[in-house]
Amino acid sequence: MRWHVTNAVTLRRPRVFAGDRRGMAAVEFALVLPLMLALYLGCVEFSQAYSISRQVTLIASTVANLTGRATTLATSDMTGILSASTEIISPYSASGLAVTVSCLSISSKGAATVSWSATLNGTARTIGAPVTNPPVPSTLAVPNSKLIFSEVSYPYTPNLGYVITGTLNLADHMYQSPRMTAPTYNNTAC
Repeated sequence: MRWHVTNAVTLRRPRVFAGDRRGMAAVEFALVLPLMLALYLGCVEFSQAYSISRQVTLIASTVANLTGRATTLATSDMTGILSASTEIISPYSASGLAVTVSCLSISSKGAATVSWSATLNGTARTIGAPVTNPPVPSTLAVPNSKLIFSEVSYPYTPNLGYVITGTLNLADHMYQSPRMTAPTYNNTAC
């Protein structure tokens, strides 16, 4: 008789398991968890990259604005302006941040050339060189005028590297007309 009862329970067990829904939530959670983690980590990485991209744009705008306000700049003045960019990028690391500011002279034909250039962790533009990359927009290339041109680049490497892999080079540039007159830098007129 004992064998008969055990056999009956064994035959009922598959039907009981088929109707049992107690572990279904755990199985669904296990299936959805990788997707939820990927979405969460992706949102964190993209939002941080976007935040740093906005900081890069803010640095380009601020450096051009501060430079355009001055009429005469000494080395210490330019060092202060360029060093301010490291404060703007915080709380992110300033390592790899490259900032270049140049004064451009627009000829009577609308061609832009570099009058002077200063940089922080980058390469200054060559004095007298034409500006072709990026080209000065035609709406800003007013003949016989001056422009302040700032360029910023920042290598962004995600902390997690789960969704975004490798290093993204975030960059922006800004053109601005001088406020009063084109600034001289280290006794070099614009």
